[in-house]
Amino acid sequence: MAAETESPQAVEAKMPMMRHLREMRDRVAKSVIAMVITTGLAFAFGEQLLKILIAPAPPGLPLIAIELTENLAVFLKVSLAGGFILAMPFLVYQLFAFVSPALTSKEKSYIYRIIPFIAIMFFAGVAFAYFVGLPPALNFLTTWNTDIAEPQIRINDYVNVVTRMIIAVGFVFETPVIIMFLARMGIVTPQWLARRRKLWIVLAFVLAAFITPTIDPIVQTIIALPLILLLELSIILARVVYKDRTESAPEEA
Repeated sequence: MAAETESPQAVEAKMPMMRHLREMRDRVAKSVIAMVITTGLAFAFGEQLLKILIAPAPPGLPLIAIELTENLAVFLKVSLAGGFILAMPFLVYQLFAFVSPALTSKEKSYIYRIIPFIAIMFFAGVAFAYFVGLPPALNFLTTWNTDIAEPQIRINDYVNVVTRMIIAVGFVFETPVIIMFLARMGIVTPQWLARRRKLWIVLAFVLAAFITPTIDPIVQTIIALPLILLLELSIILARVVYKDRTESAPEEA
C-alpha cells in the first residue's frame, strides 16, 4: 500500500516549526563559536586571569594542588569562566534575536536598546563581587578557627568559590534591566513591585546567603544591600517605562 501523503495544511504547519528549529540551530552554533573564540582568548591570558582571581585572597595564602591534573583543570576552568564573561553580551543578543520574530517592531527596538545595559549591569556586578564582596568573604573563610586547624586550600576549591560568586553576582545585577523589560511588556507594574519591598528585602538576604560562601552576617549584608538598592532602582525604571507604555498604548492601538 502506498504511503499516505500529508495534506497541504499539515505541510504548511510543519514549515514554520522547521524554520524555528533551523533558526535555533544557527543561533546555538553562533553562540558556541563565540564561546570557543572568547575561551581561546581567555586561555591565552589564563595565567594572568588566575593571578587576578587570587589577588583578593589574604596575602600569603598558600594554595595547593593534590591531584596530578588539578593545575591544568583549574587553568581550563578559569579560561572557560573568562570566555563566558566575555561572550555574555553576544549570547544575550543571540537569545533576543531568536525570540524577536514573535515581538512587535516597537518591542524589538526596545529590546535591542537595552542589550548594552544588560552587558553594563553584568560587568558592574562582576566588578562589585571582585572588589567589594570577595575580600571580606575570603578573609573570613581563611581565618576562621585557624588556631585549631591550619587551612590548606586547594586551588580548585578556591577557583570554584571565586568564579561562582563573581558570575552569580553579575547575573543578580541584571535585576533592574529584567524588571524594566517586564514592566515595558506590561507583565509587572511599579505598584506591584512597591508592595513587595519587604518580601524583596528577605529574598535579598536569602540570595546573599546562597551567593556568598560564608556564614558571616557582615559579608552577607555587603551583598544583600546592593540587591535592595537594585530593587529601588528597578521600581524607578519600571515607573518610567510603564508610563511610556500606557501613554503609547492608544497610538499602538
